[in-house]
Amino acid sequence: MSAISTESEARAAVVRACRHLSAAGLSPGSSGNVSVRVGARIIATPTGSSLRSVTEEQLAATPADQDGTPRPTKELPLHAAMYAAHPEATAVVHLHSPYATAIACLPPTPDGFAPLPPLTPYRVMRLGDVPLVPYAPPGSAELASGVAAAAPGHPVLLLANHGPVVAAATLDAAIDLAEELETAAQLTLLLKQAPAVALDAAAVAALTPPGR
Repeated sequence: MSAISTESEARAAVVRACRHLSAAGLSPGSSGNVSVRVGARIIATPTGSSLRSVTEEQLAATPADQDGTPRPTKELPLHAAMYAAHPEATAVVHLHSPYATAIACLPPTPDGFAPLPPLTPYRVMRLGDVPLVPYAPPGSAELASGVAAAAPGHPVLLLANHGPVVAAATLDAAIDLAEELETAAQLTLLLKQAPAVALDAAAVAALTPPGR
């Protein structure tokens, strides 16, 4: 997808992304929210919306126009925290995808990361270690604060007992990260009772970009 430069393009892109995520089974019911940043404005799915049916006209713009706008998702503070931590990001995706959410219900590692072993090179290269943000109620200031604390250096997070949130330079890249996380979580759970062989420390180090 080429760079989004107008709000009209952003609205169309968000709706396409919503349909894709819904069709992939990553946003059950009315869960999940998507936003795109265009200049100083954030175009986001509205509160209470379903990704399978939301329309361009229903998307909310923040700051709002003088004549009003639909109310954005209650998780907008979470999105804002991700944008603040990642100035290069123009898209944030928050889902309740089943496998990633299941991992988010497990205890963190001693370092505070989600228990996602390095089973594949892609988990290491594309996701890195994924912080597990301590539980706070959805839409709360406490949740946004937890995200703000964990997000620097980590574009992929899991919210404890809640679900994933990712930020990326483009909407397509954010979707890719969300899908990669869901796959890593699925593999982890499929192999949980099996004697899986994870990548060793040398292999992980060779795959990890400097500074991560």
